[in-house]
Amino acid sequence: MLIVVSAVLFALTRLTPLSPARIVLGADATTEQIQAFEHDRGLDRSLPAQYSAWVAQLPRSGFGQSYITGRSIDLELLESLPVTVELVVVTFLLTLAGAIPLGLIAALTEDRWPDHLIRMLSLMAVSVPGFWLALILIRVFAVRLGWVPPIGITPFAEGWHAHLASLVLPALSIALYYIGALSRLMRAAVIEVLGQDYVRTAHSLGLSRGLVARYVVKNALPPFVSVAGMSFGYMFGWAIIIELVFNIPGLSRALLTAITQRDYPMIQATVLVVTAMFIVSNLVADLIQRLINPRLRHA
Repeated sequence: MLIVVSAVLFALTRLTPLSPARIVLGADATTEQIQAFEHDRGLDRSLPAQYSAWVAQLPRSGFGQSYITGRSIDLELLESLPVTVELVVVTFLLTLAGAIPLGLIAALTEDRWPDHLIRMLSLMAVSVPGFWLALILIRVFAVRLGWVPPIGITPFAEGWHAHLASLVLPALSIALYYIGALSRLMRAAVIEVLGQDYVRTAHSLGLSRGLVARYVVKNALPPFVSVAGMSFGYMFGWAIIIELVFNIPGLSRALLTAITQRDYPMIQATVLVVTAMFIVSNLVADLIQRLINPRLRHA
């Protein structure tokens, strides 16, 4: 998958008519200077030759150097990636903390008022655009109430309370959508398991509610874990938009700056890192699913 993404991305970035030399050298650059810039970086070669050279350099020198800053792209990613990863991890934890209990409550109170209320709120959560929700949260909790900073990330050196407080609104802006979506999935999975014959048999045999609930949750988790794992990967895409709204110095700033400046190596590296995160999160979700459900180990 990484190979396909990298090849398509490589071709798309080079289909743009404006050469990065125009941005780096300025509008007054001569034709000779532009040709020399493109020759030094191999931009005057054929597309397959450029892609082969780029792939060949990865094991030796990583993603190379930025056209604009001249710095190592690996170092720039090491500076911005942890910020995005931390935001996504906090978002994911908030999602699990909200989706699992809400899904369970909705399933156990099926067709009663808690179930109706949770389903209505989850529908609202998945219907509201993330960037608009982020602006509303900033307006209410940061500007009007002053509970948290409106933008940016407070450095950890100023205290972990302040640091986490600055992550709350960006994480909530992403998590509310997934809480709505995953709580509905958890509700449906639990209701399906509650209707199984072995659950009714367990109740008729007088097994404790706690023991029955344990088996119900265990059997309802595999589909939830699978979708939650994919959601973790998708959160990196959401984070790029939300980081822009909150002016967070994560991958979004690196990617958007690279796009506006035609910094091809930086664009390729950033998108590949996000794609790799998506693949890894799916693999981890698959492994966890197999641990939960022994039948899948032999599938």
